[in-house]
Amino acid sequence: MKAVILDTDDQFRLTDLDEPAPGAGEVAIAVAYAGIQYGDVLVRSGHFPVPRPFVPGFEAAGRIIAVGDGVDPARVGQKVTALTGSGAYADVVIAPAALTLDATGVDPRVAAGFGWITPAAYDLINTVTRVRPGESVLIHAAAGGVGTLAAQFAKNAGAAKITGVVGNDGQAEYAARFGYDRVLTRHEFPDALADERFDVILDPIGGPARHANLERLAPHGRLVVYGNIATFEPVQVSVNDLLMQGKSLLTYNSNLLSETHPDRLADSARQALRLVADGRVHIDITTEYEPADLETAIQRLADGETRGKSIVRIA
Repeated sequence: MKAVILDTDDQFRLTDLDEPAPGAGEVAIAVAYAGIQYGDVLVRSGHFPVPRPFVPGFEAAGRIIAVGDGVDPARVGQKVTALTGSGAYADVVIAPAALTLDATGVDPRVAAGFGWITPAAYDLINTVTRVRPGESVLIHAAAGGVGTLAAQFAKNAGAAKITGVVGNDGQAEYAARFGYDRVLTRHEFPDALADERFDVILDPIGGPARHANLERLAPHGRLVVYGNIATFEPVQVSVNDLLMQGKSLLTYNSNLLSETHPDRLADSARQALRLVADGRVHIDITTEYEPADLETAIQRLADGETRGKSIVRIA
């Protein structure tokens, strides 16, 4: 089969590999499209060290062609979207059956774009911060995959006001299409907010922005951390200061959740997929790449030039 590998010299190369077979609790998927996500950036940069050569790709949409022990054989032929540990940039990928969802009736491009970002956005709003009707929400990286979806989930949860923060004016115009009441650029944040406070803040940025977010939390507000786009330098927080105003600092790691409680992640993914299938949440597929262009696609994501969701056409 054809597959893209991340080689020992950090270059992506299209090569021929043996087709993998599913083990117990796994399925083999003939991949139609694969989603591009920030994990690809982290693996390429070496932040997540993996043995090279390595077949990257963590999101796949296609059709099940084989199942391993313990998996219902009737699933063969099912159109699916899958969260994988690797290997999606190939003709065939192996995925956990528990994290491979029936995507019958969903456009395969949208199914590939669903990926990790949609259940993550769903969880950030509904199971981690538990946004309540009437609450105010601030979302960083508002023009990205998680940001465009989180705003929609927040609106569905009844948020009264949703504010986004993006990198530049062009991203602000784009993000405004997804339910934001106001979008600021990072140069305007936080000064343009004056004394405004928020019940919920989503922070994948880190560094000084994290301190600014804590200051912008309302009493009993919840700040959830789910990434470090700006810097991996640790941020020191006084628990006593949080306690005095009932503020909460939370974290979310979907990859860890897939290993420790895959059933929880799968349940959130199914609920999110229903909202997508019903048309209540829109996954914006902005760019489709060929496997040979994967380096360009991932570099654009690393440079903050990507809006919405990018995918790779495999078959």
